[in-house]
Amino acid sequence: MSDFNFNNKTFMLVENTGNGQVNTETIFNYKQDGNLVTADYFGGSVKYGKIIARLDGNKLDMLYQCITTEGELRAGKAIATISLTSMAKLKLHLDWQWLTDTDEKGQSEYIEVD
Repeated sequence: MSDFNFNNKTFMLVENTGNGQVNTETIFNYKQDGNLVTADYFGGSVKYGKIIARLDGNKLDMLYQCITTEGELRAGKAIATISLTSMAKLKLHLDWQWLTDTDEKGQSEYIEVD
């Protein structure tokens, strides 16, 4: 079992590579049940998105999908490395890859917000 708790936590983007979909207007609302971690996300160019992940130690093995404000369906996968900030907030560093349209890869970082 992990020492990390994602239940009822909110995250926002810190930085993303240019081929990513989310931006600083996108909000992620997480839930957790044991090693199952899920999130709904929306804002910016994302009308609605969903994450399902398996928590294993300090890693999240994620699948995600969204519909954009342009009506495009997108899906991808990521491995998130979890760490804590000096203020004891969760931080995620993602290595991700699109599964729809292209195989483009990128990196992004997210931080827990109040």
